[in-house]
Amino acid sequence: MKRSHLKSSDLLPIQQKDRKISSLGFSFMWVGMVVVLATFAIGGAGVISLPLPMVILATVIGCLAIGFFISLIADIGIEHGLSFPVYMRAPFGTIGTHIPSVTRGITASMWFGVNTYFGSTAMNGILNMLFDFDNWFICYLIFAAVQLVNTALGIKSIERFADLAAPIIILISVWMYISLSDTAQAAGRDVWSWVESPVTGGAAFTAFLVVIFSNMGFWATLGADIPTISRFIKAPLNEKNWFKRNKGSLIGNMVAMPLTQTFMIIIGAVAYTAVLNADPIVALQGSANGFVLGILLLMIVLAQWSTNTAANVVPAATIFSNVGGPKFPFWAGVITAGIVGTVVQPWQLFDIIIQVLLFVGGILAAIVGILFADYYLLRKRRVNVPELYEDNGQFKYLGGINLAGFISWIIGGAASYFVPEYGFLVGFVIGAVLYYVLAKYWWFTKYPQAEIENPSDEKYLGISVGRDWIIDESETVFEDTSSTLKV
Repeated sequence: MKRSHLKSSDLLPIQQKDRKISSLGFSFMWVGMVVVLATFAIGGAGVISLPLPMVILATVIGCLAIGFFISLIADIGIEHGLSFPVYMRAPFGTIGTHIPSVTRGITASMWFGVNTYFGSTAMNGILNMLFDFDNWFICYLIFAAVQLVNTALGIKSIERFADLAAPIIILISVWMYISLSDTAQAAGRDVWSWVESPVTGGAAFTAFLVVIFSNMGFWATLGADIPTISRFIKAPLNEKNWFKRNKGSLIGNMVAMPLTQTFMIIIGAVAYTAVLNADPIVALQGSANGFVLGILLLMIVLAQWSTNTAANVVPAATIFSNVGGPKFPFWAGVITAGIVGTVVQPWQLFDIIIQVLLFVGGILAAIVGILFADYYLLRKRRVNVPELYEDNGQFKYLGGINLAGFISWIIGGAASYFVPEYGFLVGFVIGAVLYYVLAKYWWFTKYPQAEIENPSDEKYLGISVGRDWIIDESETVFEDTSSTLKV
């Protein structure tokens, strides 16, 4: 076969021997990823209308729900070792994948800029206390460079940093909660009070739903491109049981993320109760100083670093590498993500960027629905992986475009715009239902899919039947436990 521009070495399926992330390592990555300003803001906004126990209940429900959706999509990476932009060639086409993928890549890059700015101000505060240094922009450049280098060194380097940062983040977070609770108590406010709720009846129920879907919409971005990370999670060979095969992913998505997210929501709620500001940094600046303030700022730096590398730079770099082809390696994608995240000037557009990014989360929910319908309902987890890397193969469709995917994405994304509070649910359902109907009864009748026409486990499943997909730059092969076949 001729060499294909789709066969970038950084985008080839990850083999079982190269899956280095443990269950604990993935859980620690989640600990760092949830510590961002938007998480605290959900808690602060929640206690304006609801008692804290109700905010916690809504958060747990929302986190478990989105954690399950994330786990479903994560199986694409675990089963086949595929990244998000590569699998997107199935529901969007070998060329069409670039448009929704780049949307996610730019979003991730913007989040990188926002979090780096937040972390750089904390770094500037530490240096100011120690050396009277005061230049946040230089801190921004240094902090951005360190994160990008850490990411370029690979997923194992990211996991090692998460292993170091997570315990520190947890300990400092506990201290933040205790300190903020004391501040609230000194002001005569009961953090855990069930009384004096500003709204009741239908308004309270609506506020409860808003907290649920805020948590779901917030992680819709990672729900779409989780295969980019999950393909590195350790998984057993020849394990056909979905839950056992996805154990590492499930522990992180259904245990570590809900627990950490809920605790950070509590900190945001307590901060708002104490000083009417959900940002714990603002809440603590008045009472913390010296060594204590330095420790607090260090936690913010570590949290933004851990968040950015796993949740933002890796997905963005993988997507940009997919667009650039074999001559645009992963490290070049990492640099691109850093440039895009800086060009948007997050220090000037901070409030607007947050609103835009959360809105984009609703649009990406439609992609999650499309991925679910394509992978589970239509292909039933079987994927003709070699064809994903061929210019003129099964996924070329009409000039490299799958119209069923684009129509479903546009309509699902547009619908989520009109109901932003419930954007994830609306985008997901409409995207999934439309894609299933259009693909099955229209598009795939024009462009037959081998794994749907002949749903063979031995031909089209991956690690659950003991197979590593191996794609060569000049020819496509797959390998199972007994042989290697060239096709």
